[in-house]
Amino acid sequence: MIALDTNILARFYVDDPGDPEAAKQRPIARRILMDSPSLFVPLTVTLELEWVLRAFYRFAPGQIVAVFEHLLGLDQVNTEEADRIAVALPLTENGMDFADALHLAGSVHCQALYTFDDRGFARRARRLTDATPVVVPTQQLDNP
Repeated sequence: MIALDTNILARFYVDDPGDPEAAKQRPIARRILMDSPSLFVPLTVTLELEWVLRAFYRFAPGQIVAVFEHLLGLDQVNTEEADRIAVALPLTENGMDFADALHLAGSVHCQALYTFDDRGFARRARRLTDATPVVVPTQQLDNP
């Protein structure tokens, strides 16, 4: 099994014809992903890939979700925490930050997830899911 870094996946999924390095590297990335019998994508790489797609390449949430759905569907690719990522994708597509969606998807076994991010996270979570409650603590808690 071969592990992949973010830049391999970015070259595979992003056509960046204005970048000469990308033009050279994209065919290599395509061969790696299509011809390798067993690949591994760490969860940290998925987080970084989402950031690169969103912040650098300006992908919309739906485009990012499509990339991850494709990646998760590749038989030769073992993506760490694939089920967790799959749970996070609809939340991301509906406006939740991908990292927050992963936090929430990884907290399903908890009675609550505490955050001070009321607007960006807690309110969206309440609107999008009734899974683990996302709570903004407003006073000192005796037993966190």
